Amino acid sequence: MTGNLAYESAWREELIGGKLVAMSPASTRHNQVMLNIAYIFKHYLKGKQCVPFADGENVFLSPTEHYVPDFMVVCDRDKIKPQGIFGPPDLVVEVLSPSTAMNDKGKKKRGYEASGVAEYWLVDPVGKTVEVYLLQEGRYDIDNVYSFYTQEELADMLEEDRAAVVSKFTCHLYDDLTISLADIFDDLF
Repeated sequence: MTGNLAYESAWREELIGGKLVAMSPASTRHNQVMLNIAYIFKHYLKGKQCVPFADGENVFLSPTEHYVPDFMVVCDRDKIKPQGIFGPPDLVVEVLSPSTAMNDKGKKKRGYEASGVAEYWLVDPVGKTVEVYLLQEGRYDIDNVYSFYTQEELADMLEEDRAAVVSKFTCHLYDDLTISLADIFDDLF
């Protein structure tokens, strides 16, 4: 721990494979990416059936799997209870941190997959990438990996490499929601 009691009290726990796992407090960069994603979905989903939830909401997938994803969308409002979400969300986003990346890429990914989460994103705030996984016949297939490049990085690329860069993508849950990587990775410190 850091010796800072306010920082230490921010530790929370998840139940992964039946074992309590401490979640470390998120960094400023992690929180900014999560806030950016929540902002995009909050505005898009206003007045629609589906509900966005940012960090802090419990998801109860099974007796041994209770997670706190960084962001999620739930379209079946019957799953939403005062204590949390009971059943798989439709979209889950985990923003990677050094201390939690192995769980997000491994055990939690398998838990989301087994419970039926249709779309799963792993967002790396340091590498500025978004990995999108889609549930196909009960298994996650990687749909794409999107990388954000600054204007300076783009200027240093060969023309054919620059032409291959994808700066926006469509959320698979919503055909009309195009998400800009610049919006996800905006204003990072």
